[in-house]
Amino acid sequence: MKALLVSLCLVVAAAMVSAHEVRPAIGDLEVVEGQVEITLTLNGEALVAGVSLEGIENTDALDASEDVDRLRALEPDALRAELEPRMAEFIDSLEAQIAGEQRAELSVSSIEIDPVGNVELPRDTEIVLTGPMPEWAGTFSLTWPAAYGALVLRQQGVDEPYTGYLEGGQSSGPIAIGGGDEASGWMTFSTYIPVGFDHILPKGLDHILFVLGLFFLSTRMAPLLWQVSAFTLAHTVTLAMAVLGIVSVPGSIVEPLIAASIVYVAVENIVSDKLHRWRPFVIFGFGLLHGLGFASVLGEFGLPDGQVVPALIGFNVGVELGQLTVIAIAFILVWYAIRVDRGEADVAPAQGLYAVLAVIFVGLGLALNTPGFVVVMGASAMVFFWPLAALSLLCILSATLVDRLDAYRRYVAVPASAAIALVGAYWFVERVFL
Repeated sequence: MKALLVSLCLVVAAAMVSAHEVRPAIGDLEVVEGQVEITLTLNGEALVAGVSLEGIENTDALDASEDVDRLRALEPDALRAELEPRMAEFIDSLEAQIAGEQRAELSVSSIEIDPVGNVELPRDTEIVLTGPMPEWAGTFSLTWPAAYGALVLRQQGVDEPYTGYLEGGQSSGPIAIGGGDEASGWMTFSTYIPVGFDHILPKGLDHILFVLGLFFLSTRMAPLLWQVSAFTLAHTVTLAMAVLGIVSVPGSIVEPLIAASIVYVAVENIVSDKLHRWRPFVIFGFGLLHGLGFASVLGEFGLPDGQVVPALIGFNVGVELGQLTVIAIAFILVWYAIRVDRGEADVAPAQGLYAVLAVIFVGLGLALNTPGFVVVMGASAMVFFWPLAALSLLCILSATLVDRLDAYRRYVAVPASAAIALVGAYWFVERVFL
C-alpha cells in the first residue's frame, strides 16, 4: 500500500509538468528593396495577457494562466482585436536599430492567427513588422525582451546568414544586411548543445520517463548500456533523416506512439527483470519515434543554412548529455538501496539516509516554491523535488524489507515503473482522444 501511494505521488507530480507548453518565438529577418521585414511567429495570447514568459515552459506556471487559456479559445478575429492595441508598446520594446545608432521605424504590416484548435496546446500568431532601411545602413540589430521568452532569429535571402538564439533580454548585435554573419561550425555546434540538453532537462518529460524506464529494468550495467546504445543509435538516425527532409511523420502519430513506448518499457520492467534478446530491437524501434520527436523541436528552432551538420551534431550531443544526466541522478539516488539489497551495506544507515533525503526534498519543494523559482525552472519546486522524495521513501521501504527476495526490484523498480506506465498511458489517451 505504501508503495502504491508513493507511485501515485509520482504520477500526480509528473502529470503536473505536462501542462500547457510555451515554445520559443521564431523571427525571420529580411531586407528587400529598401525595406526591412521581420516575420515573428510567437505566443499571441501571452502577449495580450501581458505576462512574462522569461524562463517559463508552460502557461500553468503563470499568474495569468486562466486569462491565457481564455484567449486560446477566442476566434482569430477576436484575438486580433485584443492584440492590435498592444502593438505600439510591443514594437517599442524591441529596440530595433539601424547601423547601431538610429532607431528603426517599424510598423505592423499584418497579423495572422491560427484557427482555434486544441486549447490545451499553444497556437501560432504571425506578426509581420516592416520599416524603411536606408541604403547607407550596413547593419541591423534587435534586442528581444526577456518577458517574451526566447527568440530564434534567422536572416533570410542572403549568403552566410545570421542565426541566433536570444533569451533573457539579449541583443542580436549588428547583423550585416548583405550577409556574412554566419556562425562558424564550432560556434554553431556549441550553440545547439544547450538546445538539445534543454529539450531533455527540464522540457522533455516524456523522454525522461522513457530513459528512466530503461534504467529501472535491472541494477546491472550491461542491460542499461545495451538499451541506451540502441536508443541513441535509433534516434540519431531518424533525427538526421527528418531534419534533412528524407522522412516526415505528423506529430499526431508520433506523440501517441512515444507515449505508448513509455508504457511498454515500464510494463515490461514489472513483468521481467531480464534483458530479453528482443528488447534492444524494440528499444531501437521506439528510438526511431523519439528521434522524430526531437526533429520537431529542431524544426521549431530551424537550422542555419550551411551549418546543418554542426547544429545537428550539437543538438544530439546535448540530448545525450541530458539523458546521461537523468540516469546519473537516478543512479546516485538509488545506489545505496541497491548496495543494501546486495548485502554490501547496512540497513540502519540506509534508512537514516533516505529519511533525511525525503525530508530535504519535501522541504526544498516547499521552501523554493516561489515565483522566482517558477520563472527560472518553468514549474513549481514541488514538481521537481517531491518525486525525488517519493523515490527516497521507496528506497526506505526496500532497505527495511531487505530480507524479502529482490527487495529493491519489488519496492523500488516495480512501483516506479508502474507510476511511469500510468503516466504514459494517460498521455496516450490524452494525445489520441482528448
